[in-house]
Amino acid sequence: MSTVPDPVPPLDNQAIERLILAAGNRDEVVAAVAAELGVEQVAAVLADEVAFRADIPVIDLLDKPVEVQLDVVHDGLRVSHVFAASHGVPFQVYPGTSEHAAMVIEYRLVDLVRELYGPAQQRFAGRRRTVPRFEHAHTAHPDVRILTMMRAAHQAIVPLLAGIDKPADLEALAARYYSDKGGGLHWFTPHYERHMNALRDKPVRVLEIGVGGYMTTTYGGGSLRMWRRFFPRGLVYGLDIFDKTVADQPRVKTLIGSQNDPEYLVGMAERYGPFDVVIDDGSHVNEHVRTSFRTLFPYLRDGGVYAIEDLWTAYCPGYGGDEGATAGSGTSIGMLKALLDDIHYQQHSGDTPAQPTFEQANVVGIHVYHNVAFIEKGVNAEGAMPAWIPRTPPAA
Repeated sequence: MSTVPDPVPPLDNQAIERLILAAGNRDEVVAAVAAELGVEQVAAVLADEVAFRADIPVIDLLDKPVEVQLDVVHDGLRVSHVFAASHGVPFQVYPGTSEHAAMVIEYRLVDLVRELYGPAQQRFAGRRRTVPRFEHAHTAHPDVRILTMMRAAHQAIVPLLAGIDKPADLEALAARYYSDKGGGLHWFTPHYERHMNALRDKPVRVLEIGVGGYMTTTYGGGSLRMWRRFFPRGLVYGLDIFDKTVADQPRVKTLIGSQNDPEYLVGMAERYGPFDVVIDDGSHVNEHVRTSFRTLFPYLRDGGVYAIEDLWTAYCPGYGGDEGATAGSGTSIGMLKALLDDIHYQQHSGDTPAQPTFEQANVVGIHVYHNVAFIEKGVNAEGAMPAWIPRTPPAA
């Protein structure tokens, strides 16, 4: 017999971040945080995370859903959730047990918190308990052989556990969540993977300007979901001038405001930052791009990355760009050119300011590709070439 308990109140993102930070500590720290937040609430968050990360099942042997049960145990308490797998659609999850579950997968709560929110670890056997129940599942599908039932169960179990075991490819995630950063209109995902991989295993905070869906309030957030999956320990914020709360979910929060309003940006960054990643995929108006960078770059952590997309508008007068082959100083590309000079401020000849600007002191790298740039933050103080090195080449 299936049981469906009353739903528990969801944990907010601040509570989830506490779990993420605890996941890198000793077992007793994880257990203490889970006890304070509530074991049932934590188990519900973990089940939602597993369902979100799971691959899309391909079940071509049955025309009805296959159920898999996840049990989370802690200090004598067992909390169960059922995952229903149907062909070609994401897993559906609901609390309770199922008499037709093809398998019961059991985790200690501390172990599952570590698997989902802790630093990456080498995979090993014996991390979970599995109880095959193919004969129970067969009672819901009496018209097929039990061997077929077992194979269909395998088609459900593997994609479900992929949400725990397998890191995700960013290009595949872009396609799954309808982000335009992948192949097609743009080809940004290989560059993002290159520059974000060092942060992937860290408890990051990501801010993306521009949620997607333009003026509609019922669509958007594909890239936010992509980042949620790509950064398993991250909190993701999306800023848009329109209400995009339809995209809110665990570890994802949308904010309403203008990227061209420095006062708003400072207040937002003070509340939700500092950030490890900032992505400007907003209006693409050159003035807005420059305002956002000037205001938000100080709220980027050292070692963080600031990305600017759609640099083509630097050559588009309708977006405040310049017509012709050279982007001027008031454009996004003009700003990037100036930052190249800023990185080398210690090499400038002639009269130079006694103190470097914030950008001069903190921009340590710029990587520019077709239509996208990545700016790295750190301490830019390696020193100038010493005075004894000649400033003119030797005579031939």
